[in-house]
Amino acid sequence: MPERKPRKDAARNRQAVLAAADALFARCESPEGVTLAAVAAAAGVGKGTLFRAFGDRPGLLRALYEARLEPVREAVEAGPPPLGPTTPPRQRVPALLDTLLCFKLDNRHLMLALEEGGSSSSPYQADHYARWHGLLDTMLGQIPGLTDSDFTAHALLAATRADLVEHLAGQACVPRERMREQLADFVARVLEAGPARDRGLTNEN
Repeated sequence: MPERKPRKDAARNRQAVLAAADALFARCESPEGVTLAAVAAAAGVGKGTLFRAFGDRPGLLRALYEARLEPVREAVEAGPPPLGPTTPPRQRVPALLDTLLCFKLDNRHLMLALEEGGSSSSPYQADHYARWHGLLDTMLGQIPGLTDSDFTAHALLAATRADLVEHLAGQACVPRERMREQLADFVARVLEAGPARDRGLTNEN
């Protein structure tokens, strides 16, 4: 059937583009340096092919992110503890945040590009952010005594933002394991803390 060959070529070109973009982000000094023209040249395809496959740079960033994230998603959705759905929330929340931190450390430039320039709207409205916030919100809501799971999920995710990770790992030269320890300590304090009203932190007028 004559229509099959173009589909095979398109799939092959898509994989070549993703592999080229992945390699460029891994060795670039700044995510801004990974342009569509650079990716197309590295993949050996025309820019038109890239646009047909991904639409634009944000589309390429999202596709590369989803491809890199697939093992994490599988572990979260159907894997064993500590990431899998059978894990108690008090153990699963810190495991998830540690995994997100490690993922961003391993994909620093890609995540910077995705979170800072991957969408014209607010980063908090991006699909990838909404996915993790929704999952954390649900898990936190299952922890007895912990209130306002929506805000707490936002606060915990803020500790893994790509710009903060880049600052700590780059400018501040914080070692990877130290960053993981600091995040684990922070998450533990959040999960152990009671409501602000119970701790006398609210202002009474």
